[in-house]
Amino acid sequence: MSHTSKKLILTSAVLLLAVSVLLVKYWNYIINPWTRDGQVRAQVIQITPRVTGPIVELSVVDNQFVTAGQHLFQIDPSTFIASLNFARAELDKTHDDIEALEKQVEASLALQKQRNIVVKQAALEIKEIEARFNQASAQFNRARELVPKGAMSQRALEAAQADYAVAQARYDEARIKLLEARVAAKQATADLARDRANLGVEGNMNPRLRAAQAKLQEAELNLKFTQVLAPVDGYVTNLNLKLGNQAVANRAVMALIDVNSFWVHGFFRENYIAPIRPGDKAVVTLMTYPDTPIKGEVESLAWGIAQHDGSVGNNLLPNVSPTFEWIRLAQRVPVRIRLLAVPDTIQLRVGTTASVMVMTGTSEQEDSGPVEAVPRPLQ
Repeated sequence: MSHTSKKLILTSAVLLLAVSVLLVKYWNYIINPWTRDGQVRAQVIQITPRVTGPIVELSVVDNQFVTAGQHLFQIDPSTFIASLNFARAELDKTHDDIEALEKQVEASLALQKQRNIVVKQAALEIKEIEARFNQASAQFNRARELVPKGAMSQRALEAAQADYAVAQARYDEARIKLLEARVAAKQATADLARDRANLGVEGNMNPRLRAAQAKLQEAELNLKFTQVLAPVDGYVTNLNLKLGNQAVANRAVMALIDVNSFWVHGFFRENYIAPIRPGDKAVVTLMTYPDTPIKGEVESLAWGIAQHDGSVGNNLLPNVSPTFEWIRLAQRVPVRIRLLAVPDTIQLRVGTTASVMVMTGTSEQEDSGPVEAVPRPLQ
């Protein structure tokens, strides 16, 4: 065999081996579901003030990194300081009012006890006076019976009649006194009930006190809300806020990207997702960093996508788009990929493009070490 023939055979063998290795590698990627329709996602927090007012201090600039608790901006606190001072004054006034009402209740209670004592004394007195009246009445009646018989003088009858008149007057006076005492006691009881109703529940559970304390707490919170802080570590993005702008309560004024919440959505054709399971290993390659793969794993698969056909159109009729009978376009289903280890050289940005490959059947396998980027033809 000539030297040229040997060289040709050796070259052919090397080329065949290289092509075989490439085909095996390529087939390895082909048999695993992959998509170039991927996107980096993260939690975007809308910074929304709780109170309304002009912005007097802005502590951040666009695209700045901030840590949780870092100051972002401040709303003019002047109005809220005044409201806080007013709430404190109202609480002090409420304490004074409650103290006055408590003293009024104590005075009414003491008066009620005094009136009840007077009623008891009047009741005891009328018993004694009634006994004397009954005795005088009996003596007078007896004298009227004895005088006609000559057993008692007319003078004795007149004396008995005078005693009876005095006893009756005292008895009538005692009854009036008892009636007045009872009326006064009843009025004292009513006054006590009224004063207790005005006071309400005693102690810290008093409704007026609790309302004043709540107003003070609300004023303190509103003043605190003038200082707007970052809720998480993240990047301020698309900042258009300026000093003097009017911040409106419950209206977002700034976006903050949570740096600890990045994930990737891979939009796979529906005929690819059947073998994909949560926990399957995945390789993510960003268009920004095509040669640096990122390890990931399937976190979940979406259970639904928006429908175009069948939605309500004009006149409440179904909206159905025309299609070619011999062409069926596969729908794309989002697959959420959790990023396991992001290299330090990669900076994730929301909305950037990614290629995703899922190694099906690997959910129970351990990490096999470094991964390779998705080949350029698949990116």
